[in-house]
Amino acid sequence: MPDPRARRGVRHRLTVVVTATVCAVVAGYRSYTAIAEWIADAPATTAVALGMTADRRPSEAMIRRLLQAMDPQPLTAAIGVWLAGRATATTSTAGRAIAVDGKTLRGSRTTDTVARHVMTACDQSTGVTLSSIDVDGKTTEITRFAPLLDQIPDLRDTVITADALHCQREHVTYLAERGAHWILTVKGNQPHLRAQLTALPWRAVPDAARDTDRGHGRREIRSCKILTISTGIDFPHAAQAIQIRRRRRRLDQPRRFTTETVYAITDLRPHQAKPAQMAGWIRGHWSIENKVHWVRDVTYDESRSQIRTGTGPEVMAALRNAAISALRLTGVTNIAAANRHHARDSTRPLALLGIT
Repeated sequence: MPDPRARRGVRHRLTVVVTATVCAVVAGYRSYTAIAEWIADAPATTAVALGMTADRRPSEAMIRRLLQAMDPQPLTAAIGVWLAGRATATTSTAGRAIAVDGKTLRGSRTTDTVARHVMTACDQSTGVTLSSIDVDGKTTEITRFAPLLDQIPDLRDTVITADALHCQREHVTYLAERGAHWILTVKGNQPHLRAQLTALPWRAVPDAARDTDRGHGRREIRSCKILTISTGIDFPHAAQAIQIRRRRRRLDQPRRFTTETVYAITDLRPHQAKPAQMAGWIRGHWSIENKVHWVRDVTYDESRSQIRTGTGPEVMAALRNAAISALRLTGVTNIAAANRHHARDSTRPLALLGIT
């Protein structure tokens, strides 16, 4: 990673400051001040293990100025490589599903600037962030789709799920070149395609998968129908059309149901994935919301963060992703509880990151 500081007067190496910051974030610390306090209060043995001298540690001002000046792209690429190396032993690309979604850093909004926006690619099964990229005011999520996935070296046989915004011909062409498969939701931004899907003979198609879920004060019944399409759908590489119906009712209103019908398309053929698998991948797409975005907003209070200057918002988002992903790789499901566990002993974040 390039160091934005002038060489003269540098007392702490970039990797030392970034690693110490991730350790503090793993322990649940959120602001520059809190991160500096964790570093200042760490025992001498912890400081030495991180590459600092016990009597000279990074100050809050130094940490703040450095993180605000860093380029977030090399940082997220380095974090992605590090996480990929740790995840290789437990995961494979075959049958892997990656969810792509964007998140607005609402706390970064000022009176003069709009809020920053970051796109993330997340492993559905583990909740590990594999790559992320900023979406500045001059671009959109659509133009950042390929650069985001370029950060992941191998996409062969991986299933990419994305919302309706990314139902784009250029995207599926790119994924075909990378050897990846895809499942894309179709909504009003593709009116011609959606009209073609709604016109298919769904009434004659039996349910391919069906399941019931109860939680959060409601009951939901999901059914999935799948049709193989050879002609009549004007979208490249499309092999199957999917209709998902969700019937929901609140547990305190047993007679009042709401029904939602969603359509999707995929290049997966019947022999490549079972209906239950595809239904699971479509439902699992929202794992990026539950396992990453929700944790950052609620556990780390990202939406109310006052970090706004320079590239600070994007850099801190990348460091939060690194901390959450490192915890997920150990099987952690409750990030808040894991933060408290690591805050009680300064050696625990080091052990999590493999620092001895």
